[in-house]
Amino acid sequence: MTFPDVVPLFPLPNVVLFPRMALPLHIFEPRYRAMVRAAARGAHLIGMVLLRANWQQDYFGRPEIFAVGTVGEMVHVEELADGRYNIVLRGLREYVVRRELDAGTPYRQAVVAPYEVDRAPVDGALRAAVVGLVGRYLERRGGTAERALLAPGIEDEVFVNFLAQHLDLPPLDKQALLEAPSLGARAARLHDVLEFALEELRASGCGSRPRAH
Repeated sequence: MTFPDVVPLFPLPNVVLFPRMALPLHIFEPRYRAMVRAAARGAHLIGMVLLRANWQQDYFGRPEIFAVGTVGEMVHVEELADGRYNIVLRGLREYVVRRELDAGTPYRQAVVAPYEVDRAPVDGALRAAVVGLVGRYLERRGGTAERALLAPGIEDEVFVNFLAQHLDLPPLDKQALLEAPSLGARAARLHDVLEFALEELRASGCGSRPRAH
């Protein structure tokens, strides 16, 4: 892809998008309806980014965001009769915010640059260890869609990014996974996050719990 110099920002408190992953979104706030309309007329690109703590205090202003996000391409846009939208983003590449612009739009825009991630293959032993932890985690928490990604023929990037995005993990843990400097480091962090989550489940004596939607 030709990396954009400027992207519209879509900050959310609980969503982290990873490259090569799909993300369905329902757009209802007027400022983000305007963002979707503008993106549909242009490059179809949106910069997903995670809100920092205490975002509620200034949600309709400019609450603080993490510097690293993922540029997503709108691959599906459905405008509803009342002006809301259903869209699907496909993650393209990680980016870092250089500075925000005062562009006069109701939504935020930022000058961005690629966030370089080494996509060399993941060590086989590490991948096997992650597969084992994911299996145990899903036994405890429930989940079926993730199991299909444990097959050995799946590309490393798809394997790691799918689990990072779709496992029921805290948003801050997902942000740490996104910011990993390499695919191997992302897999290693995923391994550590899963180990910690399993230890918490053991300590609390909890099994599966309802999944958030």
